[in-house]
Amino acid sequence: MCVPGTIEAVRSQVEQVEEEAKAPRLDRRAALLLGAGTALAAALPGGARAAGQGGGKKAQDLTHLFRVGIPMFPGVPRPARQTHVTVPVNGFYGQIWNFWEHTGTHLDVPAHFIVGGRTTPQLTLDELMAPIAVIDISERAAREPDTVVTTDDLRRYERGHGRIKPGTLVAMNSGWDARAGSEAAYRNTDASGTMHFPGWSEDAIEWLIGERSIAAIGVDTLSLDPGKATAFVAHVALLSANRFGIENLANLGAIPPKGATAFVGVIPWEEGSGGPARVVATW
Repeated sequence: MCVPGTIEAVRSQVEQVEEEAKAPRLDRRAALLLGAGTALAAALPGGARAAGQGGGKKAQDLTHLFRVGIPMFPGVPRPARQTHVTVPVNGFYGQIWNFWEHTGTHLDVPAHFIVGGRTTPQLTLDELMAPIAVIDISERAAREPDTVVTTDDLRRYERGHGRIKPGTLVAMNSGWDARAGSEAAYRNTDASGTMHFPGWSEDAIEWLIGERSIAAIGVDTLSLDPGKATAFVAHVALLSANRFGIENLANLGAIPPKGATAFVGVIPWEEGSGGPARVVATW
């Protein structure tokens, strides 16, 4: 909540910057304010936006809207929210949310599966600001919902885009994010109760860790493992190697397969096993 006088102070600063902007010379203070505003605009939801004044930079939100009806993995608590205070009654507005740590676009950190593994606050800034490589399997996934990213896919990617750098976030683009408006379509469950959506193969993850020393894996589906998996082998392969995963990414098809940087914003939840995240790519 804003402290008394905050709105007036901000208005005063804005007016001062507007006056300074009329002059032919933009001083350092105004330039910093302008730069901060531009960076904020780049992180807002929606399509790719210019992230700088004439600098050629673009930004893309890779995050789904965090909402009550967002598709969830079976058997976990659904998010719930209630309005706690309102502007007409209380003078300010706020909600109370109740949600599972692994809701929406979110992180899985080692502690999620590994006893003694790192928790969310132990992730480093270098890990949360990393090059992102996008492995596009969307055409195959449209025909074969049970498909997985393989080492052949990774080698094919490198033939076209060069070697994957150490410390990279490697994300699967299966096109599955287009289904996120419907939990039934997103889970794609058959009559027996088995889900069908793409994920990662254990071999591909182990190859990326052992041969490329990547930082993290991402998916645009409910799980790092494919929907029909009967065990969490992809999770264990990744998290036991002290890496983290990001599930339910969006808009991976809107960023270049190579050359972008991912910025992962996650609250350092105390003893967290992961947590909802805001993920933005810039290039």
